[in-house]
Amino acid sequence: MSLSIRNQIPGTVTAVTPGEAMATVKVRLDGGQDITSAITLDAVQELGLVAGSAVRALVKSTEVSLATGAVDGLSIRNRLPGTVSGIATGAAMASVKVTVQGGELTAAITQDAVSDLGLTLGSPVTALIKSTEVALATV
Repeated sequence: MSLSIRNQIPGTVTAVTPGEAMATVKVRLDGGQDITSAITLDAVQELGLVAGSAVRALVKSTEVSLATGAVDGLSIRNRLPGTVSGIATGAAMASVKVTVQGGELTAAITQDAVSDLGLTLGSPVTALIKSTEVALATV
């Protein structure tokens, strides 16, 4: 199956914390970073997710935000430091590629945000992704 989701990052489940309807799944990405996914308990069971399961973390590019400064006081669990490695701009929107340890992420943000943040090739950024926006697929 092919997907239009730009960000497909391989990793390994390190922990599953079940709740009544939802679960948090911690994943160690192949680059060494940790990412958290909040998915339904049914999905955890259907995918057979346990510590050691090989997965791909899937994140739509529209769900990746970028920060150029310190990131404090946010509920967003997933914060991946990286460097801008590409910027493609249009009249309203831009696609920003960010090199992170072990791979690359794409963020779809407004052209205004690119300007306001002063993003250029080589800019240090932090990619921010809510745990509810991280889907998991077994490999």
